Amino acid sequence: MLRKIISKTIKLPDSRVMTIETGKLATQADGAVVVRIGNTILLATVVAKEGSVESPFSFFPLYVDYQEKFAASGKIPGGFLKREGRLGDHEIIIARLVDRAIRPLFPKGFNSEVQINISLISADDEVLPDALAALAASCALAVSSIPFNGPISEVRVVRIDGAFLINPVSSLIEKADINLIVAATEDSVLMVEGAMHEVQEAEMVEAIRYAHEAIKLHCQVQRALMEAVGVEKSVFKPIDFLATVDYHSALREAIYLDMYAVVKQGIPSKILRKEAFLAVEHRYREQLAQNQKGEEVTHTQQKEFIYSIETQVIRDLILHEALRLDGRQLHEIRPIEAEVDYLPSAHGSALFTRGETQSLTTVTLGSKFDEQIIDRAMEDGYSRFILHYNFPAFSTKEIKPNRGPSRREIGHGNLAMRALQAVLPPDKENLYTIRVVSDILESNGSSSMATVCAGSLALMDSGIPIKAHVSGIAMGLVIDPITGRFAVLSDILGDEDRVGDMDFKVTGTHQGITACQMDMKVAGISYAMLEQALLQAKEGRFHIAQKMAEAMATPRPESKPHAPKIANIEIEKEMIGAIIGPGGKVIQEIQKDTGTRIDIMEQHNNGMVTIFASNQACLQKALSRIHTIVAKPIIGEIYMGKVKSVLNYGAFIEFMPGKDGLLHVSEVCWERIEDLEKVLEIGETLQVKLIGIDPKTGKYRLSRKALLPAQKDAAVVNVAV
Repeated sequence: MLRKIISKTIKLPDSRVMTIETGKLATQADGAVVVRIGNTILLATVVAKEGSVESPFSFFPLYVDYQEKFAASGKIPGGFLKREGRLGDHEIIIARLVDRAIRPLFPKGFNSEVQINISLISADDEVLPDALAALAASCALAVSSIPFNGPISEVRVVRIDGAFLINPVSSLIEKADINLIVAATEDSVLMVEGAMHEVQEAEMVEAIRYAHEAIKLHCQVQRALMEAVGVEKSVFKPIDFLATVDYHSALREAIYLDMYAVVKQGIPSKILRKEAFLAVEHRYREQLAQNQKGEEVTHTQQKEFIYSIETQVIRDLILHEALRLDGRQLHEIRPIEAEVDYLPSAHGSALFTRGETQSLTTVTLGSKFDEQIIDRAMEDGYSRFILHYNFPAFSTKEIKPNRGPSRREIGHGNLAMRALQAVLPPDKENLYTIRVVSDILESNGSSSMATVCAGSLALMDSGIPIKAHVSGIAMGLVIDPITGRFAVLSDILGDEDRVGDMDFKVTGTHQGITACQMDMKVAGISYAMLEQALLQAKEGRFHIAQKMAEAMATPRPESKPHAPKIANIEIEKEMIGAIIGPGGKVIQEIQKDTGTRIDIMEQHNNGMVTIFASNQACLQKALSRIHTIVAKPIIGEIYMGKVKSVLNYGAFIEFMPGKDGLLHVSEVCWERIEDLEKVLEIGETLQVKLIGIDPKTGKYRLSRKALLPAQKDAAVVNVAV
């Protein structure tokens, strides 16, 4: 059977061409496309489970996976198995970028299981695949019969020297002060994530607008692809758990009024608020068990009915009275408590509590030997800054087995890491490998932002000279779908996140934004809403930063006494061998004697010695040993030397570590010596003076005679001097 191959091309501003092709690969999937720029090729497939439209899921079962094949870049995986294993953190982060962008666009009530697989099958060092993954997924959905309110696209927008670029070559990205991934439909923005170097809110909005223009073109090409393929979307029966629940209006109104009374109380405690809601539900338990016709109503249907009223009540209170569940005003921040040096044995620690969200964060300082090894299909290297975020079940009063970090934990940790990286000192000013770990002990909204705040405090507590505090805040949004009226919420609760239309996390210093992550739960957001959310977030960030400064305003001048110590020594390249010694003997002896770890790196014109010690005394001892080795001999200086060998014409004396000089027989003493072996013994120590250095060979000439009083009529001697 001949395959019908259809392709579309998009000319990029930098003269490159992007190709979208379908019909050649993976034709048994519901939809499959190949997206290519240069030698980077992504294969995206989508499959919907047949006959699952009547499934009992109360959520949309969408599964998105992104994987980079090592063969794509001509590499064999490291490790014992030599094959691709579990998805790496960076692959999970890219999959989340896709999931968060496309999930809101599936029709309400569509509950079939859907799986999207995106694979990097060919790699190009200059074309990063992360900004193409969502486009590939949208194209696969576009050419399938699966219902989808797209198309969408996702692009990277960077600013370099004041100019915006879309999906630039990777070698340029490190020069950018704005680096965002933006997802959108033709009409509105869906998702934003990225890092910035302390930029202003207006600059960020400008970058998003610029990215949106490029996305519109991608969406138009996808529509042309759909037309060429001749796609017919499936007709499905929406799943509505409430469709068969024919409760009379009087019951609905009664429950609504009782729940409204609960939220109007402004109960700060999540647990007490939940108990109040359950009391309302129990009050009407008998009426909820049967519908108006006397038919039995399932427990799931009852829960969905109560949930729908609870959602409406919370949203109405916000939109009509500008009040919130816990009694706060729309812009008000929950009470904040911050404490540093909470854990005495940690190198740095902080406890940050905002309302019912709490992070206990630690900083551990390590050496170059603790760097994280990066072994990916498109990247090799090391990372000296590591941040991990843990979200145990007890933080939300739940029970769940601990099976390693979830995708959410990996994503939240990555956001916090990018937020703090902007204020870290350059590598030449910070010799440590840094690991930050945030353990969430309580959670009721914005735990990733609590991680940023606690992480900033813990870094200062450890003595890392970060240039300013980074504070973070999560913003919410509630939109009236009929009138278009909206309300922006500062420092959202978990329930406000659940019933709201947006989760927008913003981090930054007083100088500007360092990172952001925005997810829309409805199809898009206007720029007016975005601008108001950013300005309100700025006000909230400054308030939080002030509370953090009250706990600790500037970094410790140095690391704590029990923290490891580290130092660098720049040496001449030819001295590297002297420090290492034959077969590594010298450096091994220094490490053993001083209890340190020493790393030597050859640079362009010199060598760099890094010493890592458990305490200052060990560090100073190792520094002294190395300074002695690399010190330059000075003519005229007196040294204590050791006899290494004795010959007829003189003895070789080690007068400095690794440096031997000739003590000629005529320079031993004023008397004439017939047999030097009877005068000097190997291993003997004596004072000598450096009297010369051969300019051609660099050999050293020593004298002991120069240190003795001059004698007249010297005789021949055979006695020890």
